[in-house]
Order: sequence, then C-alpha cells, then structure tokens
Amino acid sequence: MSVFVHPSSIVHESAILGEGTKVWQFCHIMQQAQIGKDCSFGQNVMVGPGVRIGNNCKVQNNVSIYEGVECDDDVFMGPSMVFTNVINPRSAVNRKSEFKPTRVGRGATIGANATIVCGTKLGQYCFIGAGAVVTKDVPDFALVYGNPARQFGWMSRFGQRLNFDSSGQAQCPESGEYYTLNSQGVVNLTPNQP
Repeated sequence: MSVFVHPSSIVHESAILGEGTKVWQFCHIMQQAQIGKDCSFGQNVMVGPGVRIGNNCKVQNNVSIYEGVECDDDVFMGPSMVFTNVINPRSAVNRKSEFKPTRVGRGATIGANATIVCGTKLGQYCFIGAGAVVTKDVPDFALVYGNPARQFGWMSRFGQRLNFDSSGQAQCPESGEYYTLNSQGVVNLTPNQP
C-alpha cells in the first residue's frame, strides 16, 4: 500500500512518510518529520520540523504538532487539539533554542480541543478529555480532564473506564483484560498485549 497525499497538501522532500499513511486536504508536513506506517492526517494538520510520529496514529482536523513532539504508536489526536513547545513565548523574543520536548506514549488518546503544554510526558494508554489543559506528566492508563487537567480515574487499553475493587484489581468490560492498581500506578496483567 502506498502513501496518499492530497494535492492541496505540502510535504517537504526531507519528510519521511511510512507505507499506508494518508495525508488529506491542506496539511503541511515540514522538513525532517518522521511519520510511521498507516497513519491518517485529517484536514488542515501541521507537523513541525523533526517531529516523530509512530505507526497507526490518527490525527484529526486542525491539529498542530510542533517541533519537539514525539508520539509512539497508536496515538489518537482529536480535532483541534494542540501541542506547544515554548513555556513563555513572546513575539519579540526568539526562544527557538528553548523548545521543550513532549513525549506521548503508545495508545494515548488526546481529546478534541485539548492543549498539551510542552515538557510533559503522556503515559501509555492515558486518556486526555476534550478541552483539557495538560500542564504536568500523565501516568500510564490515567484519565485526566479539566483546566488544569486533573486525574479522575483509570482507563483500559480499549478506552473503557476501570473500576478497581478493594484488592486493587479491575477487568476491562470490553476486552476482558485484567489490571492491577498499586503504588506505582496501573499495570495490565494480560500477557502478550501488543
């Protein structure tokens, strides 16, 4: 399966797009961006220089992924969500040497209109609610929302709310996978997870 790029989009010649990736209308993929296989970029997406995006990532309309962002496989970026890369921007002050990296773990979901402040790490399979403003690291499997974002629970790999019993055990209602909650956070107990 080959790469598809809509004629209205611009992909810099030094950008790398994996097999099966689709870039729809009015996107701009900038120099040295590295994009994995089977990704989808909706209308009006901007991918900054040197951004790294894993396989099977879904980027919805009007998303800006600025320089310094790295996404693992299977990340979902909802409509109009945005990353930042400078903590204290000023138009008259050049701070390109102060970009702070942002890391998004495998399987994370970022809801529509969420803002991810730079320098944060989003854990594997975390779930960021629509409109959230994330200002600090988010643990694996955590459910966060609000402004500023706070944690309100835990989610399974399948995006289902986990309800832990008194022994710290939970089962995903969709997949049947088992999870445990301890002082370190949530661990998926199901062997051979992808």
